[in-house]
Amino acid sequence: MRPNAGTKGVPRADREEQIVLAASEIFGSLGFAATSMAAVAEAAGISKPLIYNYFGSKEGLFTACLRGAGETLAAELERVAAGDAVGLERALLTLDGLFVLLEPRPWLWRLFFDPTVPRSEEGIAAELRSYTGRITRLAEEGVGELMSLAGNADPLDVSAMTAVWLSIVDALVTWWLDHPGETPTEMSARCVRLFTAALASDLPGLPEGHY
Repeated sequence: MRPNAGTKGVPRADREEQIVLAASEIFGSLGFAATSMAAVAEAAGISKPLIYNYFGSKEGLFTACLRGAGETLAAELERVAAGDAVGLERALLTLDGLFVLLEPRPWLWRLFFDPTVPRSEEGIAAELRSYTGRITRLAEEGVGELMSLAGNADPLDVSAMTAVWLSIVDALVTWWLDHPGETPTEMSARCVRLFTAALASDLPGLPEGHY
């Protein structure tokens, strides 16, 4: 078979994309451990040997799924970052963009938080590091802008707030995925209410000597 040839006249790149899309949904819905190559082959409408021919192993296929999902998610966050919004507006637009992006394919998010994934496997570990680094850099940039607007340029404060923000994003997206009746519009409005409530009251002072 020619290197760029697929099966039944389908170009190899198109066939690989077809397999990755089917596999991403199954991996993200069932988890890595519970996903069989036979199930992926059936969903993609191809033979199981073809998957091994293209990706080498179940881990190789999952790595390709991570690569595609990471690129999709990071591209959306970079789209928001390239706009004019800063501070809380950028934060809310980031969340809104994620909700809209994930509504038709919620399994993409779950690929990165599956506890059954063999994270020590070299290819998978490399993809996770790449995605995490890319997302963290965007978060640091956004948080740095937010802190600067508040007159705080302390690098440790920025680092701590970046960790908080990443946890907030994960918590809100995961909560939303666990409540499939919520539309992206409804969830974005909920986030506005949550942020408003959190920021509406003055913070209590700490006892003397604690700051």
